[in-house]
Amino acid sequence: MHEESIDVTNGCGKVRSGTQNEAALLALMEKTGYSMVQENGQRKFGGPPPGWEGPPPPRGCEVFVGKIPRDMYEDELVPVFERAGKIYEFRLMMEFSGENRGYAFVMYTTKEEAQLAIRILNNYEIRPGKFIGVCVSLDNCRLFIGAIPKEKKKEEILDEMKKVTEGVVDVIVYPNATDKTKNRGFAFVEYESHRAAAMARRRLIPGTFQLWGHTIQVDWADPEKEVDEETMQRVKVLYVRNLMISTTEDTIKAEFNKFKPGVVERVKKLRDYAFVHFFNREDAVAAMSVMNGKCIDGASIEVTLAKPVNKESTWRQHLNGQISPSSENLLGFPNKEDGHQKSLGKAASLSVRLNGQHSPNPPEIERCTYPFFPGTKLTPISMYSLKSSHFSSAVMHLDYYCNKNNWAPPEYYLYSTTSQDGKILLVYKIVIPSIANGSQSYFMPDKLCSTLEDAKELAAQFTLLHL
Repeated sequence: MHEESIDVTNGCGKVRSGTQNEAALLALMEKTGYSMVQENGQRKFGGPPPGWEGPPPPRGCEVFVGKIPRDMYEDELVPVFERAGKIYEFRLMMEFSGENRGYAFVMYTTKEEAQLAIRILNNYEIRPGKFIGVCVSLDNCRLFIGAIPKEKKKEEILDEMKKVTEGVVDVIVYPNATDKTKNRGFAFVEYESHRAAAMARRRLIPGTFQLWGHTIQVDWADPEKEVDEETMQRVKVLYVRNLMISTTEDTIKAEFNKFKPGVVERVKKLRDYAFVHFFNREDAVAAMSVMNGKCIDGASIEVTLAKPVNKESTWRQHLNGQISPSSENLLGFPNKEDGHQKSLGKAASLSVRLNGQHSPNPPEIERCTYPFFPGTKLTPISMYSLKSSHFSSAVMHLDYYCNKNNWAPPEYYLYSTTSQDGKILLVYKIVIPSIANGSQSYFMPDKLCSTLEDAKELAAQFTLLHL
C-alpha cells in the first residue's frame, strides 16, 4: 500500500496523517491475517479470509452499509461488523483523494450472520451523532427482457439468449392470462453471476440489438424478496399462478380441499393468480407439494409459499437513505448505478405531513409530448412491464408495488365528514386483503382532503410509507 499524502480526522476530531492511517491498516492486517487490496475504486479486506476452503458464501450473506463517515476506515469499521460474525470480505468504496465514498459491502460466511448484522447495526451510532444504515445487499443475476414475440416458447427464448449472451442458466416465461399458448411478451433471464448478467445487459443495449427482428427492452429484473427462514416457517398461505381467467374462487377452494377436506380457510383470486389461505401450515405445505403442476380448468398451475410483508421494508429503507447505489429494491425502482434515487412522484399540489414527517418531496418528473407520426409502430405492453419512473402518482406506484409483490390490488373505500365551515372533507381507507400474513391490512391517513384526487393520493402515499 502506498503512503497517502492527505490527512484524515478520527472520531475524536484529531487529525490522522496518511502514515498513521497506513499504520492502523497494517496493524489490522497483522492482527487478523486478512489481506487488503485496492482496485477499481474499492478496497477489499479478505475475500477469502485466512484458511478459507471451498466456494464463497451463497447469496444472502452480504449486507450494504451506508452513511459511513468519510474519514472512517477498516481499522474502525471491521471490529464493529465482526460483532455479528465472521467476515468473509469487507469492500470499502474509495475516492481518488483517499477518503471513502460513504458506503461499503460486508460479506459474512453465513446468512444468519448477515441478518444479525442488519438487526444489531442498522441505525447504529458509529460516532457521536453519526448513524449508519445496514440492509441486505442483493447481487442481482437476473435480467428483464421485454417486447418478446408472444408466440415464442421458453425453449426458443432460452436457445436465443444462449446464442447472444454468455452464462445463461435459465429463462422464466409466464403464459398469457387469456391465451395460455402465448407468453406475456416478456421473460426473465437468469445468469450464473452478477458479472455475467451485467455483461449481457451491456451487450443487449436497446436500440442497437434485436431478437427475431424485434427491438427488445432490457433492464435489471426486480430482485426476489428475501424473507428470513424463521418467518417463512410460519407462512400458511399459498400463492397460485397461471390460473385461467374464468376459474372461480370456489373451484380453487374445491381443488385444494380434495387432498384433505376442510383445510382451506379462504381463497382470494385476482385475474390469473390467487392466494389460498389454510388453517394450518402443515396442510399448506402438503397442498403445495400435491398441487404444484396440477391442471385446473385446463391450466397447469404453479404453487409456492406466499412471501409475507417485511415491515422493515425496502421502501422505508429508501426513505432513510439506506439503499445501496448498486442494488434494486422491491418497489421496482430502476438500478441505481448512478446513485440517483427514484422517488414516488408526489403530486406538487399536495403538501402533507405523515406521522409527523414530511412526505417525500421528489424532483419534478419530466413530462414531454412527442410527435406521433402516421405509420409509427406501436407495441401493446402491460403497465407492470414498465419501470416506476414512468409513474407520476403514488396511486399508480401502490398498484405497481402490489403487483410486483404478488399481492392483491389495493381496494379503496371512501369516507366523508363535514368541516366546521360546512365543507365536505374526504378520506380513503385502503385495504390490501392478500398480504400474506393471514389477515387483512388497513391503511388510513390521519388527514382529510377537500378533493377526491388529493384524498386518494394521500391514502396511497400513507400506505406506501407504512408497508
